[in-house]
Amino acid sequence: MLAFIIRRVLQSALVLLIVGLTAFSMFRFVGDPIDNMLGQERTAMDIERLREQLGLDQSFPVQYYKFLQEAAQGNFGVSYRQGRPVAEILLERAPATLELAAVSGILAIAFGIAFGVFTAIRRDGFVANFIMSASLIGVSLPTFLIGILLIYIFSVELGWLPSFGRGETVKIGNWTTGLLTASGLKALILPSITLGLYQMTLIMRLVRSEMLEVLRQDYIRFARARGLRDRTINFRHALKNTMVPVITVIGLQVGAIIAFAIITETVFQWPGVGLLFINAVQFVDIPVMAAYLMLISVMFVGINLIVDILYFFIDPRLRVDRTGGH
Repeated sequence: MLAFIIRRVLQSALVLLIVGLTAFSMFRFVGDPIDNMLGQERTAMDIERLREQLGLDQSFPVQYYKFLQEAAQGNFGVSYRQGRPVAEILLERAPATLELAAVSGILAIAFGIAFGVFTAIRRDGFVANFIMSASLIGVSLPTFLIGILLIYIFSVELGWLPSFGRGETVKIGNWTTGLLTASGLKALILPSITLGLYQMTLIMRLVRSEMLEVLRQDYIRFARARGLRDRTINFRHALKNTMVPVITVIGLQVGAIIAFAIITETVFQWPGVGLLFINAVQFVDIPVMAAYLMLISVMFVGINLIVDILYFFIDPRLRVDRTGGH
C-alpha cells in the first residue's frame, strides 16, 4: 500500500514538472511583455533595464529553475499588469472558481448518477428514453454555446436570472462567498449548469452503461432467483459494483470542471482565475499565466491521486494483485 502511494506521488510530481516545463516553453511564443508595459516613447535603455529587472535577460533554463524554486515556496512573482504579487491575486480570485466548480461538480455527480440509475432500471420507459435523448444536448453542444443559450432564455427573454457577474458576496476571513446572499445564489445558477451539464451527461451515460452490464451478470440473476426485492438488487448489489469503474471517470471529470471553468467564466464574466488567465494572455502577463497553469495542474493531479488511492481501497482486485494473489 505504501509503495503504491509513493509511486503515485512520484508520478504526480513528474507530471507537474513536465506541465511546468511545457507551459513555460509556450510562453516564449505568446509575445514580449515589455511591449505592453512600456509606452511608445520607450528607449532601448528602458527596454534593457526593465528586461533585466524582470529577469528576462537570463537564459531559459535559469528562468525556469528560478520559477520552480519560487513556486515551491508559494511565490509566483509579481504581475506585469497589476504590479501586485501573483499569489495575492490568485487568492482573491480562487474562491469564485472553486465555488463554481464545487457546485457544478455536486450537480453533475448527483444528477448524473441518479439519471444513470433511473435510465438503466427503466430503460424501456418513456421518461428514460426522453432523458437519454435530451442528454444529447449536453454531449453535442459546446459549453460556450450552452451558456449563451441559457443567457438568452433565462436572462434576456424571461429576465429571471443575471447574465454576468457573481452577485453580492460575503467575506468570511480570507474567503468570499456568494452562497449566503440571494443575488449570489441566483448568479451561480446559470454558470454552474453550463459548466456541469456536459460532465453530468457523461457520468449519466457511463453509469447507465455500467449498470446495464452489471444487471446482466449471473449473480444478479441468482439474487432474483432467491426472491430478493428489486430495490435491494438494484441499489445494494448492482449500484455498488457499478460505481467501481465510474469513480475514476468522476475524478477525471471533477478535474476537468476546474480546468475548463475558463470557458464558462469568460461567457458569464465570472470573476475567477479562468477569466484572470484570459486577461493575462491578452496582456502577456507571464507570471499570472504560469501560476494559473501550475495551480490547475496541482488540482488536477491531486484529484487524480486521491481517486487512485480511493480506487485501491474500493476495488479488492487491486489489493489482491499487489499482494501477489494472497
